[in-house]
Amino acid sequence: MKVFFSILILLVSVKTFSQAIDSLPALDRTIKVTDPFYREDQFYVGVTHTLMMKQPQNFSTNSISIGTNFGFLRDFPINKQRTVAIAPGVGFAFYNLRHNMALIDNNPVTFEIDNDREKNVQKLSYIEIPIEIRWRNSKVHSHKFWRVYTGIKYSYLLNSTSKYEGVLGNHSFKNSDLLSRSNLGVYISAGFNTWNLYGYYGFKPLYNKNTIDGTASHINMLNVGLMFYIL
Repeated sequence: MKVFFSILILLVSVKTFSQAIDSLPALDRTIKVTDPFYREDQFYVGVTHTLMMKQPQNFSTNSISIGTNFGFLRDFPINKQRTVAIAPGVGFAFYNLRHNMALIDNNPVTFEIDNDREKNVQKLSYIEIPIEIRWRNSKVHSHKFWRVYTGIKYSYLLNSTSKYEGVLGNHSFKNSDLLSRSNLGVYISAGFNTWNLYGYYGFKPLYNKNTIDGTASHINMLNVGLMFYIL
């Protein structure tokens, strides 16, 4: 939660600065209004909630699974007005997944459902490589414009931990082989000025095949939230 509030404070500060820039006369701005080489939205910060799709039997969530992602995208406009662009980049994502399916043993794999647990959380860290197509009706002298950005994103799992505390005991595992190491998904971000709705869907399930109840893979991640762009 400390990270979440720190991000909000940073974004409010950036928004205030942007509004101050927009209020200045054109001739007093430090950016040349006629600059044909300006770029938009090269740093991003997102706050999301993870909805877990294709759930196994008796699986449920009862709290918010907060996630954050941030990174850099290099903006390459492809039209004269610089309103359409391609943007490859790199970033990081961190997720705290909260649900009732506890990993009790890693060898052999044992999951148990506990609806009265004290704690059951998975913490996942990814490096991400996105590439997106961008449309915006921006102008060089204003940060207030509409945008629709969509693309694909490759994610590689850097670190994972799972921790359970409850009637089944205390169990903790790190970097389990049960989890998929990589994923590929699609996303979209759309909005006006500071506030942009964001959604991402990963094609590959969170767990490797046949790890939950001996059945096919389960639990695809659908992340929804807000995306903020800086500079």
